[in-house]
Amino acid sequence: MTTYSQDAPGTEATETTEATETTEPAAGAAGIGARIASTVERLRATYASGRTRPIEWRRTQLVAIERLLAENESDIAAALASDLGRPPVEAWLGDIAGTAAEAAYARKHLRSWMRPKRAALPLAMRPGRAFNTYEPLGTVLIIAPWNYPVYLSLGPLVGAVAAGNTAIIKPSEHAPATSALIARLVPRYLDPDAVAVIEGEADATQELISHGLDHVFFTGGPEIGKLVMAAAAPHLTPVTLELGGKSPAVVTSDADIAVAARRIAWTKFANSGQTCIAPDYVLVDARVSDEFVDKLTTSINEMQGADASLRIVNARQHQRLSGLLDGSGGRTVRGGRADADSMSIEPTVIVDPDPSSELMQQEIFGPILPVLRIDSLDAAIRFITARPKPLAAYLFSNNRAEQKRIVDEVSAGGTVINQALMHVLVPDLPFGGVGNSGMGNYHGFAGFETFSHRKAVLVKPAKPDLSLIYPPYSARAEKLLRRFF
Repeated sequence: MTTYSQDAPGTEATETTEATETTEPAAGAAGIGARIASTVERLRATYASGRTRPIEWRRTQLVAIERLLAENESDIAAALASDLGRPPVEAWLGDIAGTAAEAAYARKHLRSWMRPKRAALPLAMRPGRAFNTYEPLGTVLIIAPWNYPVYLSLGPLVGAVAAGNTAIIKPSEHAPATSALIARLVPRYLDPDAVAVIEGEADATQELISHGLDHVFFTGGPEIGKLVMAAAAPHLTPVTLELGGKSPAVVTSDADIAVAARRIAWTKFANSGQTCIAPDYVLVDARVSDEFVDKLTTSINEMQGADASLRIVNARQHQRLSGLLDGSGGRTVRGGRADADSMSIEPTVIVDPDPSSELMQQEIFGPILPVLRIDSLDAAIRFITARPKPLAAYLFSNNRAEQKRIVDEVSAGGTVINQALMHVLVPDLPFGGVGNSGMGNYHGFAGFETFSHRKAVLVKPAKPDLSLIYPPYSARAEKLLRRFF
């Protein structure tokens, strides 16, 4: 049987042990199946009633998401501290602020998104009018990960309800406190007959997909993404896959080295490095590599503390990351110690690891940063493009020609110049991967569009009704048809 329960890097697809949408546990797979079937039936009935289509309903749900976040910030922070050891300010920054901003942005722009968009008519189709209109898909499934469990549950939900769908959220079992909180809060704030939360393990995910829902939105790693896509295929269920990969950061000799070091230190080690778009490795020009490494380690010490050790989500991930520290072939210049009892790892910098080592083959998804020295931007581009397409690519350089080359020559889900991660907080920028790092995108209008069907509409008047378009065709009629069509 296919399973989706895997906590490898970026594969945060699964699911809490409390397999309920309500507060009462069910016995075994039969209970889970019955509860899921009942939930899907209820949400489909709500969608069929037309309740979710008016703009008023959609706006009400978006406001409810904003209220949920504002009124429960302390509870959300406590749940994230329990699951991930994250301090309150990082809980707000990583999970709450961005989600609230997405909901507010969608609420403000919803009317314009919903308007039909005119399309031009060729001469042969005149008179008439043509337009695109966006209709909701139906009942959609959001499979959320553990690393940003609020942001990556409610963020996609913003697009789903803005588009007028009913939706099921499937939280991750690897963030159980946050999963339980989401299951408790969502029906209190949002329409409970249109938005549901199903907790459970891999069998719950399998059962949900087997119902042939109208869209599956998955955030996790490529291997689990393939399983989700395969499970959706028999039902021809469309999927959006937000996956991961080894996102590179390139630092050239034209960069502001101190700024590059600070920004990479901040974005890499936030959330213990468990961020799908964190810089996975750095390619730095050899002429400035010593300066960069020195400023990088200084910045880590200033931000995390000289004796910091960062918590990892669970023992399996900790064991995997500990294994990456061994046999990399590089020189550890900061950190390097892992403690199994506390499931923590020091913020670690490894210079010039072996490119064929596991450290450089796997997505790290933890507080370990390889730094490789390169001779030129050409070498950096060759190194990146020889590997699977990443979810993000980062360049630190003040040289416009170098910036253009990275944008033009490196295929990635997103590209950021002189910063990292921050593109995810721009609602007007679509967020998503390419190739091995995913398919489809969301945020802002892109999220509304992902959860909508863009329907083509052509309207023609009954008159005129020219006889020449109907057979049989005379030579003259054929000549005219060839001219106008």
